[in-house]
Amino acid sequence: MKAVLTLGDGTVFHGLGFGAEGERVGELVFNTSMMGYQEALTDPSYGGQILLMTYPLLGNYGTNESDRESDGIHPAGFVIRELSQDAEHRNSRQTLDSFLKEHGVPGIYGIDTRFIVRHIRDKGVMPAIIVASDSEIDHEKILKKLEFDYSSIDFVSKVTTKTPQVFGKGGKKRVALIDYGVKAGIIRELVSRGCEVHLLPCQSTADEVKALEPDGIMLSNGPGDPSILKDAHRTIRALGGYKPMFGICLGHQLLGHAFGGDTYKLKFGHRGSNHAVLDIKTGRSFVTTQNHGFAVGKIPDGFELTQVNANDNSVEGMRNDGKAIFSVQYHPEASPGPHDTRFLFDEFVKMM
Repeated sequence: MKAVLTLGDGTVFHGLGFGAEGERVGELVFNTSMMGYQEALTDPSYGGQILLMTYPLLGNYGTNESDRESDGIHPAGFVIRELSQDAEHRNSRQTLDSFLKEHGVPGIYGIDTRFIVRHIRDKGVMPAIIVASDSEIDHEKILKKLEFDYSSIDFVSKVTTKTPQVFGKGGKKRVALIDYGVKAGIIRELVSRGCEVHLLPCQSTADEVKALEPDGIMLSNGPGDPSILKDAHRTIRALGGYKPMFGICLGHQLLGHAFGGDTYKLKFGHRGSNHAVLDIKTGRSFVTTQNHGFAVGKIPDGFELTQVNANDNSVEGMRNDGKAIFSVQYHPEASPGPHDTRFLFDEFVKMM
């Protein structure tokens, strides 16, 4: 199967197709993890994006039932250097090729991904279109379809749970987890600490959250631009100080907006499992898993900066002790990645 990746600036890459036949548009981003491609593909935070992995060989250990972070694949397309035709692992149930095909997602391989990453680092993330087809591909027709504004689309509403769900029923602490695109790893970490987790749709109001009489509130990760989610800002603001609150990734950014701060778009984002974060108070550094294209700019009044990115000094953590709120930009549940910051879930449980 032939495949073409066309970038918003007109740059074209010809390769081989795998996964599903089709044509998909999204914002092209890259992830620097050396493993964990299944977790990345099933991470709802990649909604509306075409995902490129910098590691050169993908698919060698296949896919399985336990490494999924959600029920589906969320990137619009998948870009890799080399596709392994073998899936050698005792837990493997499906090849990467068939996994993408099952979920209707096209992929491209056999292209210079290192060049593309350098191009994005220089020019910044941009719209792209991936086409995988057995037929001839019309490049002029493709270019006309690249009118795609990632920041104008509410991807959260596309990935959130449609109805409330309960995990760890009977747990000692009740957590209201607002689902902006939650990874299963966050739920697992809470349940393993004896929490009864009530997963709520992103449209849930403050009154609906309070009706659960939770011991704490968690704001999940998710896709898209946090500045356009005005309803989420209002709900979070109304819940401030009600119960201990913990925000992760998009949840962290939404906290910034809810209490008077702001966010800005990074040139090419932080995505991978090897990002260093510095804790300001202790001077300790952590290696973290990250997946975000926006960052908090202005820290809200009443909040203090707690952690920064060791590479670009962007905001990685903040807290408001008066309202019992804290948040981090990275993923303490990892999935995949290092477990350096799992203790944050213990801190949240202790606050409750």
